[in-house]
Amino acid sequence: MRITAAIIGLMLLTNLASAQQKPVFDGQLSGFGNYSPDAELEVMLGGRYIPEFNYNLPLNSAKALDFEASANIYGSVAFNPFYESKTDGDIQPYRIWARYTGKQYEIRLGLQKIDFGSATILRPLQWFNQIDPRDPLQLTNGVYAALGRYYFLNNANIWLWMLYGNEKTRGYDALETNKDIPEFGGRIQYPVPKGELAVSYHHRTADASALFGENSFNKIPEDRFSLDGKWDVTVGLWFEAVHIHKTKNLGMLTNQSLLNLGIDYTFGVGSGLNVVGEHLLMTNDNKAFGFENTANITASTVSYPITMFSNISAVLYYSWSTEDFSFFLNYERQFRKTTAYLMLYYNPDTPQAIQENELVNTFPGPGVRVMWVFNH
Repeated sequence: MRITAAIIGLMLLTNLASAQQKPVFDGQLSGFGNYSPDAELEVMLGGRYIPEFNYNLPLNSAKALDFEASANIYGSVAFNPFYESKTDGDIQPYRIWARYTGKQYEIRLGLQKIDFGSATILRPLQWFNQIDPRDPLQLTNGVYAALGRYYFLNNANIWLWMLYGNEKTRGYDALETNKDIPEFGGRIQYPVPKGELAVSYHHRTADASALFGENSFNKIPEDRFSLDGKWDVTVGLWFEAVHIHKTKNLGMLTNQSLLNLGIDYTFGVGSGLNVVGEHLLMTNDNKAFGFENTANITASTVSYPITMFSNISAVLYYSWSTEDFSFFLNYERQFRKTTAYLMLYYNPDTPQAIQENELVNTFPGPGVRVMWVFNH
């Protein structure tokens, strides 16, 4: 929070010192209604407002300072008509960061979104966010971090980061993070013929005290290693491979390996039918690469633009070990400043390896959701 206060103070001082630079204020207002007959509370109504403040201060022809601050203001009520209800709501920071950019580099500090990797649905490299591919707004909580990136002239780039004060699980995390101990890591992306390859590393201290009920499990060093690549060769091809190792013996949670393979192609049908397919192999083992506790998930997205202002898409998941199937269909219609959505879905009772997060409500069984979004 000290970092957040410092950034806000710097934004105000900069605004006063440079009256000729006008800040930009915009936002996104959304409202939804959901009906899911198999849920404990069948009906849910809710709304969210994300106001956003942006400010840019050019220093010279090659350097600049940028600031962004936004909040997540939301509320909802879930109920069974006429006899049972539950409300929820809060105001939280969504993004608060400052960025310094140079000719071939940038440094960003504060509550921000960090996202990289080659996969699009089942994403082993979603280390710092929780984007649900079924969410048309792509909402995700940010992380408190310092991020530096340098861009070479041949399109190679280097990322370095340090995180502090973050404890929630992200992506495929099996355990929370000890928020009092800094995290750090980096990434190198390098162009190859018709694509790129990248290696990434991250170190954090995991907190398993909630799982094991002992304070001796709140400081577990964890190292993550990854290799990913993407190519455009008539079809799009990619992979993400991740290995996660904890230095303390936690049984099957000691080592985790994930391998994602993906492909996409746009068929020449009408306005263009885009199909994406991915397969994810996961294993959690006492010994590294033991492959004794494996799970396989296959996922696909299909998207078709009906007109310039309307689109229909679908997301499908299948778990081979549990034989569970998930389906999500979304019709989107854009207007001048608003967008309307009609969504139909089916989710199994058992949890799946889908990037769910607390900003997007998911329910078991069949259901329908309508959503209206206004951007200003």
